[in-house]
Amino acid sequence: MFYMGLDLGQRRDPSAVAIVERQERYAARAPLVVRHLQRVPLGTSYPLVVEAVREALISDELRGQCSLTIDATGLGAPVLDMLRAARLGCELTAVTITSGARETQQGLNWSVPKRDLMAGLQIKLEQGELKIAKEIDSAGALVKELMSVRMASKGEGKVRVGADGYGQHDDLVMAVALAVWKASARKAVSFGEGRLPGIS
Repeated sequence: MFYMGLDLGQRRDPSAVAIVERQERYAARAPLVVRHLQRVPLGTSYPLVVEAVREALISDELRGQCSLTIDATGLGAPVLDMLRAARLGCELTAVTITSGARETQQGLNWSVPKRDLMAGLQIKLEQGELKIAKEIDSAGALVKELMSVRMASKGEGKVRVGADGYGQHDDLVMAVALAVWKASARKAVSFGEGRLPGIS
């Protein structure tokens, strides 16, 4: 089974695509492997982002056994409509990334705190259940982003999560986090401040 995450960029951040494979389709604890990473150049129009997603999914290997989770925050809703119209042959799940305290769901549309996405990624990395295929071109860029992700208290019980504001992008991390979130049992996890644990 293949899980694609699509993090949609805005003016300052590029869009990114990640494909994560679970080799044993029905085994919830089977290791996940990042098989594909693609950073779409900054300024690329959303129709061309949709085309990049379509091209990444045209493999016969993925047909009928893929799931696409899209960051539907902000301008994500029109892109979701374009992806549905493209008939990609994958289940589509829309995730609005929030700063809230818990996940909520309406059909295939979810609202998910960013800290939950990062915590799920953290757990998979710590437990050795997520690997990055060495042969993919952007593996080094992903590792650099992972090392730049921070969690910091903003007061009033709020936590800020990300690499932006620390001089780095986190688009590849977010694309992988969306894919891992979809591939995993989603449970709320609490954590402290500081660097994302498990990254050295």
